[in-house]
Amino acid sequence: MSLEEKFNESAERVKTFTKRPTDQELLELYALYKQGTVGDNNTDKPGMFDLKGKAKWQAWSDKKGTTQDAAKEAYIKLVEELTAKYQ
Repeated sequence: MSLEEKFNESAERVKTFTKRPTDQELLELYALYKQGTVGDNNTDKPGMFDLKGKAKWQAWSDKKGTTQDAAKEAYIKLVEELTAKYQ
């Protein structure tokens, strides 16, 4: 199975969790997913009143410089760890 297939399978598995991961875990999942699919964050920072948007933007920006393949591998590993907790 290719890295891309494993990545997509992991993304689908997250949707089947029966319990909600913590906010920090969700931010990490989001950041790794975005870095793996889009690459470095090149979007404008959300406004000061968009707290959720700013947190997501910052989590993604913190991954700057990580290759897409490395982000996908980290995402797959994180999903495997979270599956044991939330499935």
